[in-house]
Amino acid sequence: MLQGAALPEVKAENTRSITGSDLLLDALEREGVEVIFGYPGGAVLPIYDKIYSSKILHVLPRHEQGGIHAAEGYARISGKPGVVIATSGPGATNIVTGLADAMMDSLPLVVFTGQVATGVIGTDAFQEADVLGITTPITKYNYQVRKAEDIPKIVKEAFYIASSGRPGPVLIDIPKDIAAAPAEMQEEAEIHLPGYQPTKHPNYLQIRKLIEAVSKAKKPVILAGAGVLHAKAMHALKAYAEQQKLPVIHTLLGLGGFPAEHPLFIGMAGMHGCYTANMALSQCDLLINIGARFDDRLTGNLKHFAPHASVAHIDIDPAEIGKNVETLIPIVADAKEALQELVNGEGKPPVHDEWMKQLEEWQEEFPYHYDQTSLEVKPQKAMELIHSFTNGEAIVVTDVGQHQMWAAQYYRFNEANRWVTSGGLGTMGFGLPASIGAQLADPKRNVIAVLGDGGFQMCTQELAVIREMNLPIKIVVLNNQALGMVRQWQEIFYESRFSHSKFSSQPSFVKLAEAYDIKGVLIDTKEQAENELKHLLTCNEPVLIDLRIDPNENVFPMIAPGKGLHEMEGVKP
Repeated sequence: MLQGAALPEVKAENTRSITGSDLLLDALEREGVEVIFGYPGGAVLPIYDKIYSSKILHVLPRHEQGGIHAAEGYARISGKPGVVIATSGPGATNIVTGLADAMMDSLPLVVFTGQVATGVIGTDAFQEADVLGITTPITKYNYQVRKAEDIPKIVKEAFYIASSGRPGPVLIDIPKDIAAAPAEMQEEAEIHLPGYQPTKHPNYLQIRKLIEAVSKAKKPVILAGAGVLHAKAMHALKAYAEQQKLPVIHTLLGLGGFPAEHPLFIGMAGMHGCYTANMALSQCDLLINIGARFDDRLTGNLKHFAPHASVAHIDIDPAEIGKNVETLIPIVADAKEALQELVNGEGKPPVHDEWMKQLEEWQEEFPYHYDQTSLEVKPQKAMELIHSFTNGEAIVVTDVGQHQMWAAQYYRFNEANRWVTSGGLGTMGFGLPASIGAQLADPKRNVIAVLGDGGFQMCTQELAVIREMNLPIKIVVLNNQALGMVRQWQEIFYESRFSHSKFSSQPSFVKLAEAYDIKGVLIDTKEQAENELKHLLTCNEPVLIDLRIDPNENVFPMIAPGKGLHEMEGVKP
């Protein structure tokens, strides 16, 4: 080429401009996201145009609430943040219940909502909603993106915040013009959050205080909550309990953190907990709370809660310590690290033979009970059969109500990450979509969705996702033709005035399942349940079982509102 000659024009082939949506998908891939639960709409179309060619699995729920509950189930089983996308306005407001549910139960979610273009924010534009204002009280943190170049940094921070410390949901609101705006690919962002530094390591002096308190205790007990599971502290808890010979009680959400078949396991405490666990909390002299928040359904009337006990509380969230129950030994720390320090401290075990004997006597005298001579299908019997036919190894997902309590009482969990339920918020409609997320998180595990007929009808549309993805979920509807727990309360506290708690008309759940091309089976006798459930629960296809149970059966034991844990009803037949 002659000196000074013009260089020929070179045109790049297959080039495309980088946008905010490209940065978003790239950031999600860097975080190792495997699945997105999302529903498209106008404000997120630039994002969905990039999802079209993404390698990340996208699951299309049939309602945004189903999508976020599915993400909760995924997070609960996988331990990874569930990822959700919803459009602006009604799409965003449809996920509010799931955000509140995840916040109450400390589940890590990263949720993206579309927003109207920045130029019309605040003008009541079509499908505009103040998502930041709506979600501030029910998220761990939320963002609104103002520059496309900020997306990688915000996404990285969101995943860190959602999954560190006490897990929880983080929301990122992305205006449509920002998602479509030209941008340059960014280097991987650094996390610098000086105002957010969760304390993971326990204070040495507080650990020594607890070791000394245990050595002097005559009636010690461990109360283990979901914090044990979030911290992956199951083995550390078992090692500590065995080293110190300490009995272990679980909260509803803590089930699976300690093996149910272990001789030191006492049972679940609370409103529908077992007699021994509730009496142990009532009479103990040292209560060691690990990762539980002392909510009202656990404690009953606080005036009567653990009245003789010195309380030690281990929690990653300092706001929980002393919030409801006065605490003598506060330990702000990750549960696993605190338990490992306690084990390494090799403290002197307590001398508490009489206490352990008392607990054993209570267990023998006051077990869970129900009428086993009944010809009707008792829900307790149904849960015993489900446990037996799945060898206690299934993932059990529930909705909220009577069936939830029967599942917690009669399905004995020996491993972590086998129990998915809505605890703090008590969200009906949670169970069916959450089972989808649970199955995607652990595809080889048998997933059993135990639902009530009321909650099932709140999210039945998600049957389409189960069929579409051919997920072998077993849906067991404990059908008592009522809002069972509401009916129970009306019977006990409102002189049997059953105001709108019984269904006078219901669809055929079998035909409903068949409409979605899912096998449906009706079981209405005990003999049929014993003969058919095993095959149905272990086949390799989705199945819906309409299991007709005694419509008048109540959940016992029960602690009435305003009563203490020692004031249980229905302890003996």
